[in-house]
Amino acid sequence: MLDDPRTVRITGDDTAAVFRRADDVDAETQPEKHRGTPVPEAYVWCNLTSGNSARALWLLLLPFMVVNLAHWMRPGAPGRPRTVRLYGLLVRLAGLTLTVLLVAAACEVALDLTAWQCAGTHACAARHSWLGFLSPSAGGWWSAPGRRLALAALVPAALTGLLWYLAHRTWNAYESQQPMSRDPEPEEDTGSGSLGRPGFWYGRRLVARLRAAHTAAGLLTVAAAIAAPAAALDRRPGGPVVLDVLGRLLLAALLAWAAAVVWVVCRRGRTEHLLDRQLDRHLVRRLPLGALLLLLLTAVYAGWSRPGWTSAGRLAGDTTFGGLALGQGLLVVALGVTAHALYRTRPDPRAVLRGLGGPAVAMLACALGGVMSGGVCQRVADWLDGTGTSIPGPPVTLTWQASVIPPLLLVLLALCGRLAGRARRLARALRTTVERDHPGEPPDPERTRRIARTRAMATLTDDAPLVVGVTSAATLVLGAAALAGALGSGRTPAGAAAGTHPALQGAAQTAQALGSWLIGLGFVLFVTWGRRAYKDASARRTIGILWDVGTFWPRAAHPFAPPCYAERAVPDLTWRMATWTRSTGGRLVLSGHSQGSVLAAAAAWQLTPPVRGRVALLTYGSPLERLYGRWFPAHFGPAALGALHRDVDCWRNLYRLTDPIGGPVRLTGDCGPEVDRAPLGDPLAYSRTAQHPLPAPILGHSDYQADPAFAEERGRLLARLRPDLPAPRHGPPELPDAEPRTAHEPPGGTGAQDSVGRSSG
Repeated sequence: MLDDPRTVRITGDDTAAVFRRADDVDAETQPEKHRGTPVPEAYVWCNLTSGNSARALWLLLLPFMVVNLAHWMRPGAPGRPRTVRLYGLLVRLAGLTLTVLLVAAACEVALDLTAWQCAGTHACAARHSWLGFLSPSAGGWWSAPGRRLALAALVPAALTGLLWYLAHRTWNAYESQQPMSRDPEPEEDTGSGSLGRPGFWYGRRLVARLRAAHTAAGLLTVAAAIAAPAAALDRRPGGPVVLDVLGRLLLAALLAWAAAVVWVVCRRGRTEHLLDRQLDRHLVRRLPLGALLLLLLTAVYAGWSRPGWTSAGRLAGDTTFGGLALGQGLLVVALGVTAHALYRTRPDPRAVLRGLGGPAVAMLACALGGVMSGGVCQRVADWLDGTGTSIPGPPVTLTWQASVIPPLLLVLLALCGRLAGRARRLARALRTTVERDHPGEPPDPERTRRIARTRAMATLTDDAPLVVGVTSAATLVLGAAALAGALGSGRTPAGAAAGTHPALQGAAQTAQALGSWLIGLGFVLFVTWGRRAYKDASARRTIGILWDVGTFWPRAAHPFAPPCYAERAVPDLTWRMATWTRSTGGRLVLSGHSQGSVLAAAAAWQLTPPVRGRVALLTYGSPLERLYGRWFPAHFGPAALGALHRDVDCWRNLYRLTDPIGGPVRLTGDCGPEVDRAPLGDPLAYSRTAQHPLPAPILGHSDYQADPAFAEERGRLLARLRPDLPAPRHGPPELPDAEPRTAHEPPGGTGAQDSVGRSSG
């Protein structure tokens, strides 16, 4: 329908809207013209994930998005509320460490490498004329080390302010849509799943609290980076007593405010069982403002005149990055123990990694944060120090972390080679199956090989848990080894291996050089991809497909993650379905492709039980069980999908063996046929026929409507809904909320409505 140029927007805006064909616009005002036929509508939401070019910048927030995904990957465990809360607490703390890591990397670049090392070294400052006014040789007011640090602190402080602004702006633009008001549900998990709770898609209070806490944490990180070297100088024997006292008081205040930040992060501050209309305004305002005040006081304290103070060596980067790496590793291990305890409560054989998918993904988020922070520090150090001898360079911990990238890549290459070999063997084995599926057809070995290869490649999606598990485990082990090497030796890998066996020394030098190059290359490729997506709409659409899954979930663990489009899309669909059924008294078919099927299920869960019973579901190319059911078992596991199957009038699902994303739902029920139809044939014709005079393409994940089975299943659902429809209701509809809404006159005799959720892909 969306390919028809004669479409009209019925309701919505430029971001997300409902469309109809131009011929169906008057269905409410002239029902006699549409008697006996359904009125198709399409909800278009692709601009929520791949609209304007600014969304390409969301790539820089990728670690925050990944750790937020880990929050929703916990195993389903009814009757274990305290363990569930502990799981969420650990993920929120891991998210907090990522914010501190990002700001610490900015401090390393601006304060340590630029203001402390390069500006304090005559040779380095001479190569960069813009640093001349900071050089001690110039003798200017800003040449004092403390004042240089205070001035450079503007960079990480501005970055923190930018993250706060983006989080606040995107909340207002995407996630501030209130769902329909409903009666609160009991605290216990129900069979309908947590996605059916009234406040699931409206986490206003929690996001505001986390936004204030993470903003304060970023500002406190900057303040600590300024205060620590000045306080260390003042504590030396013979130092100024007044400044020593002030430094101790400031550090104590920073520690106390940091404890307040951790306390706020540890508290949930949200309930999903009702609409969370409260907002902790005093906390949201005072927490970041207090941190900003402490930062200003710290800048004044560090900028105070201290004769004889010179910058030498590095700032306390090794302690900072080493402590963050250790804390993240301990949090991931604790998260794994908690997830295992939850999994044992109700084992689900389909859950990825036996319930450890969340800890594995959290480890990947920490690794991404480390690669991004290490990459930018390494590249800036190389740019500032062209000779490689004038300044000490980045912290030793970052060099060790970069050095473990080559062995990690070797592990991944070996794993990918094994999976490729298995896919190749499977493709050969499937040739016989493809020939058996097309009896009586003239043999075509090349076409058979192509179909078999496509089917084999589609199965690689099911190997994603293995790749994630191996990558996370290798990252944890190698990261622990790198941290031990950095803290134990205090030197780079090449320096630590000096004087050992030549083979070991050569391996250390190779790993260090190659790791430095790879981490820099990764950062450059990351920025280049973001820049290309900023200018190229097709590349931006590819990123939008990635965001389809990553930004489906609310920002419950990290407030600086990209915004959740479902907090706009789910209320849109719910309002549309509820108002239509209330105004007409009829029923509807809700169909969705790919991620649209996930939105359709989420919207159906939000309906009240009477309205949900008037809805039939038609999903195709759906990742509901294959991806969401396995990776998010607490929310899309068998119990939740089974409850949805029982609540809706009927549910049919279409899939292909050549589809790498969609798959069966694996549910049966008492609503007639099973949910899953037998796998659709792909291609539609093996050889040339009268209907397909040219070779039919292998469709894979796209164009399900081209298969006659789509129209057949939709017709069956409409026929099932039509016989016992009540008569249309005339007059204004009874809305589910007190807010005024525009209602359509009922299309008398139209029978049902077909609402198509289309993904950005």
